[in-house]
Amino acid sequence: MDIDTHTALETKSGIPLDAMVTHAEMMRAFEAFKETNDQRLALDKKQAGDVLVEEKLSRINAAMDAQAKRLDEISLKAARPALGPGFGGERHAQRSASAIEHKQAFESYVRSGEAEGLRALESKAMSIGSNPDGGYIVPPEVEAQIGARLTAISPIRSIAGVRTISSNVYKKPFMTTGPAVGWVGETDVRTQTASPTLDSLSFPAMELYAMPAATASLLEDSAVNVDEWLAQEVEQVFATQEGAAFVSGDGVNKPKGFLNYTTVANTSWSWGNIGYVASGAAGAFAASNPSDALVDLIYAAKAGYRQNAVFVMNRKTQATVRKFKDTAGNYLWQPPAIAGGKASLMTFAVVEAEDMPDIGANSLSIAFGDFNRGYLIVDRAGVSVLRDPYMAKPYVMFYTTKRVGGGVQDFDAIKVMKFAAS
Repeated sequence: MDIDTHTALETKSGIPLDAMVTHAEMMRAFEAFKETNDQRLALDKKQAGDVLVEEKLSRINAAMDAQAKRLDEISLKAARPALGPGFGGERHAQRSASAIEHKQAFESYVRSGEAEGLRALESKAMSIGSNPDGGYIVPPEVEAQIGARLTAISPIRSIAGVRTISSNVYKKPFMTTGPAVGWVGETDVRTQTASPTLDSLSFPAMELYAMPAATASLLEDSAVNVDEWLAQEVEQVFATQEGAAFVSGDGVNKPKGFLNYTTVANTSWSWGNIGYVASGAAGAFAASNPSDALVDLIYAAKAGYRQNAVFVMNRKTQATVRKFKDTAGNYLWQPPAIAGGKASLMTFAVVEAEDMPDIGANSLSIAFGDFNRGYLIVDRAGVSVLRDPYMAKPYVMFYTTKRVGGGVQDFDAIKVMKFAAS
C-alpha cells in the first residue's frame, strides 16, 4: 500500500494511521498468544508444563499490554480538542465579546500576574466563586478542554454518569418504598393507597488540586498557548487522583469509590450494598470451569442493566481471563475489533482501570454493570487558578483547583467478583 493510499484510508476512516498499524500488530500478537496458550494447555495434559512456553506466553502478554497502552495513548491524542490561536475557525469568530475578554484577561494573568482585567470582569459579573486569595476562574473553553481530556483518560469517568452542579452538594431523591398499587375491576371501590417513602443520596464536591510550575521564559514566549499548556499539565494529575478515588476512595475529602461500599453476597443483596459473586476459590478462579464465575457475574445484574454493561478490571486480571475458552475452544477475551475500540469479554466491553485490585484473597478485582446508571460523578462548575511566583522561585507555580464528588447512585447496577470460595 503506497503513501497516497495510506493517507486516503486515514482520511476516509478518521482513524490515525499509527493506530491502525498498532491495532494490526496487536491482532497478530493475539494470534501468537492463542497458538502459544494452546501449546501450553496441550503440555499441561501430558506433563507439569514447559517453562519456555510459560515465558513465551508472558512475553506475548506483555507485548499485547504494551500495544493496548499505545492504542490508548493514540486514542487520547486524537480525542484531545484543539485549542489554539486559530481555534474553531467560525466558532472562534462567533464567541461573545465577554468570552474573548475573559480569555485575554486570563492569559495576561497567567503570563505576567496582571489581574486587573479579571478583577474587573468578576466585579461586573458579581462573581462569588473566586477572589484574589482563592484564584480566578479559567475561561469556559479551558474548563471544557480539561473536562474533555479527563473523560478521555480517566476510565471510570468515561463510563459513569456525570452531572455539573453549581453548589457544594448534590442531593438525589429516590423512593425506598413506592406507593401501594393493585388490580381492580371497572366498578370496584378504590381504597386509599399508602404514600411512597422518599430518601436522598448526597454527593458532596471535594477539592482536587494540582500545582504545575512554569519558567518565566515559557510564560514570556508568545508562541506558547498557555491554555493548552495548563490543561496538559493538570490533566494527568487530576485523572490519576480521580481514578483512584472513584474506585476505592473512602469519601473523606474525596469521592467515595464503588469498592468502598459494604459488599454482600448477591443472593442477600439489599439497597445500600454492592452485591458480589464468588470466584469459586480463595484468591483465584476455580480450577475447573473458571469462566463459570464470569457467567454468574454477568447474570447477577438484571437484564435492564446488562444492555450497557461493561467489565472493569486491571491489566493483570485481564491477562488471567485472556486465557479462558468456551466449550467450543473459542477464546472468551477478544481484542478490539477496530483501532480505537475496546477489548471485549463474552461480548461485553472491557474497561481497564489500573486502580482495581490485583487478584488475591477476598479481593474485589472485577466489577460488572451499567456504570452510567450505577455511579455518579458530580463536577462543580468552574476551575480556578492562583498564580504564585514566590513559593518556588525562579519558577511560577499555578495552584489549580476543581471540585469533584462521586458515589454509587444505583446499588443494583454494579456487581463485583470476590475472589473467595463462597
